[in-house]
Amino acid sequence: MTVRNLDKLFKPASIALIGASRKPGTVGAVVARNLFQAGFDGPVMPVNATERSVEGVLTYKTVDSLPITPDLAVICTPPASVAATIDALGKRGTKAAIVMTSGMTAEQTQAMLDAAKPYLMRVLGPNSLGAMVPGRGMNASFGPVAPKKGDVALVAQSSMVVTSIADWATSRGIGFSHLVSLGDRGDVDFGDLLDYLASDVTVRAILLYIESISHARKFMSAARSAARQKPIIVIKAGRSDEAQEAAASHTGALAVSDAVYDAVFRRAGILRVNDLAELFDAAGTLGTGVPITGDRLAILTNGGGMGVMATDKLIHAGGRLAGLSSDAQEAITAALGAVPGGGPRGNPLLVGADASPKRYADALNALMQDTSNDAVLVLHCPSALTDSAAIAQAVTDTVVANKSRRHPVLTSWIGDGSAADARKLFSANRIPTYDGPSNAVRAFLHLVRYRRSQDLLMQTPPSVADEFQPDGIAVNRVISRAIAEKRDWLSEYEAKRVLAAYGIPVVDTRVAETPEEAATAAKIIGGPIALKILSHDITHKSDVGGVALGLTSPEEVRAAAEAMLERVREHAPDARIEGFTVQEMAVRPDAYELIVGMTENELFGPVLLFGEGGIGVEVVDDYALALPPLNMRLASDLMSRTRIWKQLQGYRSRAAVDLDAVALTLNKVSQLIVDFPEIAELDINPLLADSEGVLALDARIKVGVPALSGAKRLAIRPYPKALEDRITIKDGRQFVVRPILPEDEPLVHQLVENQTAEDLRLRFFAPLKRLSHQAAARLTQIDYDREMGLIAIGPDPDTGNTIMFGVVRINADPDNLRAEYAVMVRSDMKGQGLGYILMNKILDYARSRGIKEVYGEVLRENTNMLGMCRALGFVRKENMDEPGVVEVRIELGGGLAAE
Repeated sequence: MTVRNLDKLFKPASIALIGASRKPGTVGAVVARNLFQAGFDGPVMPVNATERSVEGVLTYKTVDSLPITPDLAVICTPPASVAATIDALGKRGTKAAIVMTSGMTAEQTQAMLDAAKPYLMRVLGPNSLGAMVPGRGMNASFGPVAPKKGDVALVAQSSMVVTSIADWATSRGIGFSHLVSLGDRGDVDFGDLLDYLASDVTVRAILLYIESISHARKFMSAARSAARQKPIIVIKAGRSDEAQEAAASHTGALAVSDAVYDAVFRRAGILRVNDLAELFDAAGTLGTGVPITGDRLAILTNGGGMGVMATDKLIHAGGRLAGLSSDAQEAITAALGAVPGGGPRGNPLLVGADASPKRYADALNALMQDTSNDAVLVLHCPSALTDSAAIAQAVTDTVVANKSRRHPVLTSWIGDGSAADARKLFSANRIPTYDGPSNAVRAFLHLVRYRRSQDLLMQTPPSVADEFQPDGIAVNRVISRAIAEKRDWLSEYEAKRVLAAYGIPVVDTRVAETPEEAATAAKIIGGPIALKILSHDITHKSDVGGVALGLTSPEEVRAAAEAMLERVREHAPDARIEGFTVQEMAVRPDAYELIVGMTENELFGPVLLFGEGGIGVEVVDDYALALPPLNMRLASDLMSRTRIWKQLQGYRSRAAVDLDAVALTLNKVSQLIVDFPEIAELDINPLLADSEGVLALDARIKVGVPALSGAKRLAIRPYPKALEDRITIKDGRQFVVRPILPEDEPLVHQLVENQTAEDLRLRFFAPLKRLSHQAAARLTQIDYDREMGLIAIGPDPDTGNTIMFGVVRINADPDNLRAEYAVMVRSDMKGQGLGYILMNKILDYARSRGIKEVYGEVLRENTNMLGMCRALGFVRKENMDEPGVVEVRIELGGGLAAE
């Protein structure tokens, strides 16, 4: 389940409190007080077998004696009674329950869930503080503070974190749309609430406190969808190993590396912060809708020291100080006068301790007109020479006057009492304001990080530079043999065969059983030779003296092999020696040593690694992580998050690395991992990279029977290649039909350009000349777990280039019960049956996913579409709200959901 019946949890018309009490200090008494005093507009019915009344309201002895069926039940009874209570409520028709009961065993929790399942009842908890919806006067919690109404939703695992945040925020005048304590997440979890809150118009931003995640695929799918609609900001507890273990103990969940969580949040478009103050600062900043395009900050201040502090914070945290253009310099000189002694103004821009409101306004206006910066931070320090409130008003008027430019302006009025009125003014005009320069700079960098994460969700990745056709049969042969022989690790030779089958360049490597065969192989290869021991029992060959480099002749290779056998037998006497690998020594003096790897995370599945490689990789500790599947843009982002990235750009006489070749290698490894769930661990180290490309010198691959088959082990559902097909239309032309990819955005724009104005109006319900990048990206960058788009592509009759002739898509609700369809075929393809074929394919896919109904809205005058729907079996329903629109829908069989 996902959002089904969650409206009864957060928008109930009636509430029953099971276990209501008059005994001071009990959960039942506190919840009763909160429910009755919050202003809920509906009946609250206390249930208690022994009390006559609670909070002055007559009680009911049992669930069966309730006069009406409650939408929501709040349960605070002993553990042994919960399952039976849920069953009684379900029989009455109740659709949501909050279980505050703590101390429930695993068996009791499962009995509770089993009791709820037949009635589709949603359960929050057990061990939940409850849920609060201040805008509806609902406080179904035992929290000590009644939060204010606002537009920020908070979802947390820990009850005490909810109470602490509510207290902290209320004292600062911060309000909430929802506060939810998940407790032990027996049913309702983060994924469910992200789906629900993303579609709630009263929610501007979503705040999460996470200790652990239980359903990785569900969370990622919901988070990526929600993050496209509104800001999501998270505090993830447990950065240290010790804290992770404590969080796992607290929640009963798996301890997951903090670096993996960083990769997860980044891929989902979620902004991660460290503490409560930063959490609400970020929510306030992002909630203003201030756009940003880069990381160059201009600082305007009347205090040099504060400007220096802001600069230090900016540079230390990875931002950039903006330059001032010549036009800005002229405008600033006109406003402030020439610099004594001549020369240009600098950044931070000092306006003087006696700066008037007009001086501030003129300088700010010049900076807002300057394209050399991406945002302006205005600082003001208290001064007896100036009027703080008047300057704040001048800054506000300037920002409002430049609203059409959408240029971000952040403010920080230093001080306490003297700054209070200024902060109120800025808040009233939705201008972000902060207590000090460090917090202001941090907020600016929140915008930068959030924009980058959104770009990853919305950018069109470039096409793969060198399309490759992997040899899956060869890989399967190698892996199957190893598994049949009950071996965990492939030999180096086998690992390189696997890489080569996926188009990753490897050095010429041969296998020899004896020193004599090693010498013969060296003669064939020629040049400097690297000799390595071959043993499935030895993973790190250099640790046992199993590597010899720079051998220049067959005789030297033979002698080295004989000496190597003696060393290895001494250090690893029990290891089975199969022989040697003989490989050419790659002579690439300007190459960097990189590492590309993958490890299996128990919760999120495969995690890819990129960083600086070589024998000191553990010491250097320069790496970044990402979740597969990748594309070229995501691969470049992964690379950019390492320290070695700057070196790879080239410097002085050292040429830049072929970064596309490195990114392509990451893509190939990603595809290998997606295709073969038997691969549990992979290590290419070193991967040499220079201006000529890449070369894998060494590789390790661990294999085994996977716990989950196919793509189910991935946190993000990969490209469903099984849906690729070929079709033939009426005139005999053939097309490839396949799932849509982010790289297809140019094809979407081209398809729209080849539509008649009338066809576009019928499709989009309004005149349209072209799609925006955001709209096209939304159509192509889809989550295959809840959406599907199929496109028909083929050669352009005029140019021979591949173009898109038609597209069909469905978007399922979070419960996977209903899906909305849309279809578009090139205007010059009408009458060829392409739209009918695409619709049949998407309906077949919907059935395979278990979707029960597909529907759509069609303009009444679109007779061609209505005719096709009638032929496909859709039924028609008039839309009373929009007279010109017809709703069409078709009931599907809904088979077993396919992966």
